[in-house]
Amino acid sequence: MATTVAQPFDARTDETLRSLESGGQYKHLQMIRSPMDAVVRMRTAAGKEIEALCFCSNNYLGLANHPEVVEAGIEGLRKYGAGTASVRFICGTFEPHERLEATIAQYMGTESSYTFVSCWNATEALFPTFCEAGDVIISDELNHACIIDSIRLTPVIKKGVFKAVYRHGDLDDLEQRLVEAQENEEITGQVWVVTDGVFSMEGDIGNLPELRALCDKYDAKLVVDDSHGHGVMGPTGRGTHEHYGMVPGSELGTVDYFSGTLGKALGGGAGGFIAGPKRGTELIIQRGRPTLFSNALPVTVACSANKAIEIVMREPRRVQKLKDNVAYARKKIGEAGFEVLESPTAICPIIVGETAKAIAMSRKLLELGVFVIGFGYPVVPEGKARLRIQMSAAHETSHIDALVDALKKL
Repeated sequence: MATTVAQPFDARTDETLRSLESGGQYKHLQMIRSPMDAVVRMRTAAGKEIEALCFCSNNYLGLANHPEVVEAGIEGLRKYGAGTASVRFICGTFEPHERLEATIAQYMGTESSYTFVSCWNATEALFPTFCEAGDVIISDELNHACIIDSIRLTPVIKKGVFKAVYRHGDLDDLEQRLVEAQENEEITGQVWVVTDGVFSMEGDIGNLPELRALCDKYDAKLVVDDSHGHGVMGPTGRGTHEHYGMVPGSELGTVDYFSGTLGKALGGGAGGFIAGPKRGTELIIQRGRPTLFSNALPVTVACSANKAIEIVMREPRRVQKLKDNVAYARKKIGEAGFEVLESPTAICPIIVGETAKAIAMSRKLLELGVFVIGFGYPVVPEGKARLRIQMSAAHETSHIDALVDALKKL
């Protein structure tokens, strides 16, 4: 009988998984058995049923389980059914899509918006659709993976598109890249500068006014992914541009195009969007591959997200409560002896070094009834592993005190 020889994929995958397990870096999925909230019921990877304080969710405004948001989705399901069963340009555009896109544009202060099944899809659509040969995309080195992959994909789809990276938040380095683009005779088209509004692992923010000034100086367009800024930044939670006062009519100028998500502060369901001038969203409708070849956002999600944004605009006190919680948490965590990267955002990273250590600390916290995830390589660079604590308007002071008590026990 012939001996079975492992195929290359099987052999190398088994070896990778063994290495992760032995090095303490293996990720185990935790099963949530309740709605997302400040406290969740869950089944751990070890099979244990527990109740835990959730400090790792993107549910920044506590809207994931808001009764009005839930009911809007249920009513959408009843009225329009479970699936769109089509891409948008065939028969996949429903009234809730039109309503949601108008609400997003109002919320963001843009001329238009267009939705996708995820922000990843939205970003994947943006550069391959907007760019042509002779363009260059210049990206912050710590931008989200969806931006990185979109930029990598663009020259494959559109030959002759250039790409460059500038050091994180380093405006002098960005200007050098802009000068190089200006001097490159092959770059004859549009220059694009792209940044996260809130950087998801660091919790810091892009300097949008200075970025805008540089873009104006070098005739570049500014693109901002503000997925972790919606509902968090600015007096009314519009995002990082509102935090800086870069609203329509501002002397500081505005952002050219946004990408964003509906899967975090804005209801936490799913979905993403591009917002900006109508010429851009119309081009996406006509030429964007992720919308031409993929089903529309489910209508029930569109209904929930629309209601969530209405609540954000109606109840700015939610944004203020989140800010109060963030300030209190940062103060208490610091008093407990931990150094938290300084930031006005809801992301509070504690750098611990090695990936295995971050995962072990996360596991111990869960045993203490606190759900915080340890992030390591490849999500963050080697040696920069961290506990990423995320705050929500759903948290009360007692929840934060319990988090700090658990951290002390580490």
